[in-house]
Amino acid sequence: MTKLLVVDDEYEIGNFLSYLFTKKGYEVSVARTYQEVVNHLSQTSFHLAMVDLKMPDTNGLQVLQMIKEKTPSCKVIIMTGYSTVKTAVDAIKNGANDYIEKPFDDIDELEKHVDNLLHVPGAFLDEEIQKVAQQIGMITGNSTEMKTMLKMAYKFASKNINILLEGETGTGKEVLARFIHEASHRVQNPFIGLNCGALTETLLESELFGHEKGAFTGAGQQRKGLFEMASHGTLFLDEIAEASPAIQVKLLRVLETREFMRVGSEHTLKTNARIVAASHVNLHEAVRNRSFREDLLYRLDVVKLQIPPLRERKEDLSLLIQKLLENQPAIEFSHESLAMMKDYHWPGNIRELSNVVTRAVALAEGETTIITPDYLPVTIRERKKVIPIQRKEVELAADSVVKDFSKSELEHFLEQWNGEMLDLLEEQGDLEQVKENIKKLEEVVEKAFVYKALRDTLGNRKEASKKLNTTVRKLRYILNEKGHGIR
Repeated sequence: MTKLLVVDDEYEIGNFLSYLFTKKGYEVSVARTYQEVVNHLSQTSFHLAMVDLKMPDTNGLQVLQMIKEKTPSCKVIIMTGYSTVKTAVDAIKNGANDYIEKPFDDIDELEKHVDNLLHVPGAFLDEEIQKVAQQIGMITGNSTEMKTMLKMAYKFASKNINILLEGETGTGKEVLARFIHEASHRVQNPFIGLNCGALTETLLESELFGHEKGAFTGAGQQRKGLFEMASHGTLFLDEIAEASPAIQVKLLRVLETREFMRVGSEHTLKTNARIVAASHVNLHEAVRNRSFREDLLYRLDVVKLQIPPLRERKEDLSLLIQKLLENQPAIEFSHESLAMMKDYHWPGNIRELSNVVTRAVALAEGETTIITPDYLPVTIRERKKVIPIQRKEVELAADSVVKDFSKSELEHFLEQWNGEMLDLLEEQGDLEQVKENIKKLEEVVEKAFVYKALRDTLGNRKEASKKLNTTVRKLRYILNEKGHGIR
């Protein structure tokens, strides 16, 4: 018999869920305290647990961790109020399968949700992701980082929450935004994208909110804005960090009230547009630099998805090249060319790869169907084993490690740091630059270890400090005084 565990200190909810799913033939146990959870998990293996985030003597994240340690195969649904959606999102990142908001408005949808998690095989999710990706011409690839990120994107696509995408230039943020739209319930409504850095403040305001006839010079007729046109659909705001302070204030108001006015109008309009924002810069860093509003970031960063750079998914390179050559079936890259391309760092990511493939095909046209190294840019053909880098690039690599530590990211930073130091030695660079680089090395490695420990302990600073054999005070110093910005 399928066994369900309900963890909620509210008697009405526990009794209701027990009655609802017992009628469906499930065996339901209810835990209202931390000790009751411990007792149930020590006696029974459950197929699914419905866990409330807030309880008097524990919280949903602790219960989630306990369940995953005792019964890794147990599916977990987090139950949350609107004010704790951000924490529920963190729970999914730490192993929960989904979350539902209380109060439960649609009981049929709740039952369907539970039945799907219990009876739909995991392979079905992968099939659905592939199906949506194929519809928009997206290559999902084989890298673990990309697969994990897409599963997260698919899960959150059906939720009525804003999503923030971060990734280096050329990683495909707009493609991912389209994936989220296609996987959502809004797919029958418009998807509209806008680059906030491509327009002046006046034009951007008009594009977003629309304007009335005569509102400004050249406004010959009334025009709808994107918030109006994308209502019930998805509005993708690329390079959101480029929006001026005045536009940021107006965006904040729309996100808080769902209301706006056309330029030159006194009438309030409403929008139900779902916002997917993107930036190639770290917005938390932009907040610390006071170039981006913290309250606006709070509204945008309900869910943050980090797109891995191409250098971290080199195993997908051949698949991406095949996709770029789908209209050139007779063309192929030689083994030597592919080897050089896999050894290249790809600072411009997929966009750069697309340009390289297009250029090579154009150069080879009428000469050959095999792309040899001669048709590749000199930067790829003559790449040194270690690439010298500028100070700014070191800082960007450091930010990437801090943002979401990964072994490959740290390896990349160390490789580049090593290259720069060797160049300084060869060129007899000044000692002040050497000292600065050593200081940066210490800072980045320290950050990487701290963030790894925090991730492993679900943000528990006391446990993280034990793992690192240091003090909570030292950890707090690293997090707050060395520019980490974690609170």
